[in-house]
Amino acid sequence: MAFAGTWTIRVAGDNCRWCDHCRPDETDFGIRVFSGQVSDTYFARRAFVRGYVVVVWRGRHVVEPMDLTVGEAGQFHHETMLVARALRDCFRPAKMNYLTMGNSEPHLHTHVTARYPGDPGDGGPLPATEPPLLDEIQWRRDAAAVRALL
Repeated sequence: MAFAGTWTIRVAGDNCRWCDHCRPDETDFGIRVFSGQVSDTYFARRAFVRGYVVVVWRGRHVVEPMDLTVGEAGQFHHETMLVARALRDCFRPAKMNYLTMGNSEPHLHTHVTARYPGDPGDGGPLPATEPPLLDEIQWRRDAAAVRALL
């Protein structure tokens, strides 16, 4: 974990990867497939499974969901569930997983991941190692399919 060194500065929002990107359609992380009132969703370039996105809070710099107002939290959750439904409808997974951590990127974001029988986590968590780079053509097709559902 990255709690040492520049952690306090990063929690304050200085040089925040998500704040500094100014909502581009494509980043080194992924393609934006949804822009909501309070979040943007990026379809990841690297993943252990098809159907992995990150829903990123797009208000002021916030690290913890408990720092949102009740209304903001409700809208962020609502937008996360819209995205999850689109992933479910597109990929037909056995289960959806949701993970809000921020241990290495201290900006509120939630990982939404489709899970399948026999995937690399096989009923448990996915590996903590860097996931493989997805096939470019299939990745772009999958992102377009999810975007169309949203």
